[in-house]
Amino acid sequence: MNSPTSASEALHFDRLHPLVRRWVWQQGWNELHDIQDAAIPAILDGNNDVLIGAATAAGKTEAAFLPICSKIAGQSGPGIQALYVGPLKALINDQFRRMEELCEVLEIRTHRWHGDVAGTRKQAMLRNPSGILLITPESLEAMFVLRGTHIPRLFASLQYVVIDELHSFLDTERGAQLLSQLHRLEIAVKRQIPRIGLSATLGDMSLAAAQLRPSDGDKVTILESQASGQDLRLQVRSYVDERPAAPSDTDAGEETSVRGIADHLFANLRGKTNLVFANARSRVELYAAELADRSLHAGVPNEFHAHHGNLAKELREDVEAMLKDPTKPTTAVCTTTLEMGIDIGAIAQVAQIGPPPSVASLRQRLGRSGRRNEPAILRAYCASMAVDAETPLLDRLQLPLVQTIASIELLLDRWCEPPEPAQLHLSTLIQQLLSLIAQHSGVLPLEAYRVLCGRGSPFFIVTSTQFAELLRTLGSKDVLTQSNDGTLLLGGRGEPTVNHYTFYAAFQTSEEYRLIHSGRQLGTMPIDFPLYEDLLLVFAGQRWRVTAIHEEDKVVQLTPAPGGKPPQLGVSAGLVHAEVRVRMRTLLEDDRAAAYLDLQSRTLLEQARREYATLQLDHCPIITDGADTLLLPWTGDRQLHTLAAILNETGMEATVDGAALRLIGTPRSAALTAMAKIADSPAPGPDQLARKVENKTTAKFDDWLGEDLLCDQFGSASLDCIGAVEAARLVAKASAAGSST
Repeated sequence: MNSPTSASEALHFDRLHPLVRRWVWQQGWNELHDIQDAAIPAILDGNNDVLIGAATAAGKTEAAFLPICSKIAGQSGPGIQALYVGPLKALINDQFRRMEELCEVLEIRTHRWHGDVAGTRKQAMLRNPSGILLITPESLEAMFVLRGTHIPRLFASLQYVVIDELHSFLDTERGAQLLSQLHRLEIAVKRQIPRIGLSATLGDMSLAAAQLRPSDGDKVTILESQASGQDLRLQVRSYVDERPAAPSDTDAGEETSVRGIADHLFANLRGKTNLVFANARSRVELYAAELADRSLHAGVPNEFHAHHGNLAKELREDVEAMLKDPTKPTTAVCTTTLEMGIDIGAIAQVAQIGPPPSVASLRQRLGRSGRRNEPAILRAYCASMAVDAETPLLDRLQLPLVQTIASIELLLDRWCEPPEPAQLHLSTLIQQLLSLIAQHSGVLPLEAYRVLCGRGSPFFIVTSTQFAELLRTLGSKDVLTQSNDGTLLLGGRGEPTVNHYTFYAAFQTSEEYRLIHSGRQLGTMPIDFPLYEDLLLVFAGQRWRVTAIHEEDKVVQLTPAPGGKPPQLGVSAGLVHAEVRVRMRTLLEDDRAAAYLDLQSRTLLEQARREYATLQLDHCPIITDGADTLLLPWTGDRQLHTLAAILNETGMEATVDGAALRLIGTPRSAALTAMAKIADSPAPGPDQLARKVENKTTAKFDDWLGEDLLCDQFGSASLDCIGAVEAARLVAKASAAGSST
């Protein structure tokens, strides 16, 4: 199917409601995207779920809502008819504005429901539920807990559920929460409701379909845009830092690259609207401040502003408003906060500092650029340390640069990470169990298992034995109690937990300081960050001095000052997929250099390839590094961590070191023997391996899990025993072949 399709030639355009067709023409649209035309019969005709995959700005929202609005236009009766679930309040606000005009023409009421919506508007929706409701998973959870008996009435007429940015929910506790809510919703209204998933980055569509509709993914209709994609212009630039004279002087070592990257960004981004992605909030602050300093020194208005999750909502909204204003050139230095589909206008260029968290993330970010028939522009920046006699072996391979190139090559091949298989998510199961009890003021154990773990639930892989063990553990910790007839009720610890507003989120939120200047909150920072009066720091892209710290209410007073460093805030780097590492190895064994590499990047890549050949890694992925041995199986982080756990169980001290495994104090011969033994043995059970891991308590309600269930959950979420053994076999095979040549 070609894209785009002329609206007059679209195969299914005439099936839309007449007022919807009129609205399309009034927008000045001369054509429908291929995905929009294909979605019309899929949504209008059947009761099946639909998965829509298309690039950013390819019209996925309209692909869903043009037929949805056509279906519900003119229908009367109480109850919400379409439910839209988005991952961010800002995205919901943005989509609400986009839908409002179309829905007004069709006389379809639209409602928003999240923490920033006035209570009067929520009460009005409760009195007269109708039309389309846009909501977050957390607000939907609050609705189950606080208004559980009203759920059947509110959603009696529900015809569709739309999940936007589906990829952001997959493989997460929050995603398990949402899918459980939708399953409970269908039980409440006693029928299946078609789900429509939207995303630009799903990798394997069949795996995504299996998560959209657990147990019945094969029945999901998959629609994927056949558009050839936008024109792309890209460059990778590298900057080399000299090794610091003293080991403790790490800041001096990175000054050259920071200055060089900031200088290039300042020279090439000013006067346009752009996004600069860094891999940690502290790096966002560093580069935003550096760019603001350059604006001040040049005597020009500052166009560079920080945007991340620790900043106050008002500051983030100010930056978003500037991005939307075509009269104000603005560059947002950000993390993942601007990856999502919030409409921020035409973005001229996207910059990525350091390797992207994933290929999917890079695709999402790049999709922000190149709209309105303009080419997409990607500027990637890498910082490397100068190679000398003291340079560690792994650093000589220039792996961050190689990973960046590998990610770009996979992006150009239209590949991105597939969803992971179903996981237990027992922490979220606890939350959903407590929510179910609150919804119905009690529930019988068998009914709870049927509702929460039955067919179609995200917890369908939880066995009845595991569920019974969970109930016993929660009872022993006074989270649950049982009445004489066996009904599960909230216990002494469960009731206050459910009654607190933090319960509605499936993820853990840490305690934080609030940063204040002149009575205005700038944002928050972790409570464990060391603070003292007169400390200089960088926040919101500006430099500050701490003037007072009020521990009782966790408030930090700031005043403008020169100097300072950004606080250590969250890192957005994800787990590296095995396919990325395989492509990295291919690049190191190749002799070609992509045209988009600058001279410094070409030089560093050639240097890395020479080192790779010198170390004979193309023949044997095991090398000696002093008293240690390094293994380079070129597999993903999940498999590396699992292989490290297997080795540690044998008594070796193994740790993940970037793309390698470091066997501390282990001679090469012993490492070869260990790999051969693992390769010849069956894969260990993940729950058995998890018992040797100390830091398994990571999710919100993990403290309420017993050791057995905690091991089951950790093994399901974090270990890939089969993949680890396969990696060991490849290493052993390559080592054997290398020793025979």
